[in-house]
Amino acid sequence: MTDSASPTSLLGRPCRRQALLTLPAQEAHVSAARHFAADLLETWSVPTSERDSAVLIVDELATNAAQYGHERMTLLLALDHGTLHIVVTDSGAAVERHRPDLAPDEHGRGTGIVQYLAQSTEIHQTRSGREVRTCLRCSP
Repeated sequence: MTDSASPTSLLGRPCRRQALLTLPAQEAHVSAARHFAADLLETWSVPTSERDSAVLIVDELATNAAQYGHERMTLLLALDHGTLHIVVTDSGAAVERHRPDLAPDEHGRGTGIVQYLAQSTEIHQTRSGREVRTCLRCSP
């Protein structure tokens, strides 16, 4: 885990605050990602309503990364001028969109929740896995 207020960001541009957490891609570690985000965002004085939305986004994305990732998942939080960037990467292959063996009431809502809460969401398949980037506006 790293937490810095350095001017260099992992997002490729100057950033006020950022933190990085890498965990095994296992469901047992999702709560650690969620608690890490909640504690860090409180330290960064992110207002409660935005913090709650961000923690829910982290929970959904970390759950997906734990379910579909093979080795590790990485959570990047970056706060930059009123915008919180949440980036979760995993080492998994592309996810099949429709799984007929799963009941719709049990799976598949996480992405919709994330898209509803975030101002923007991007999903990229990389050589080493999957990357999901979201942005959430935060009041000063």
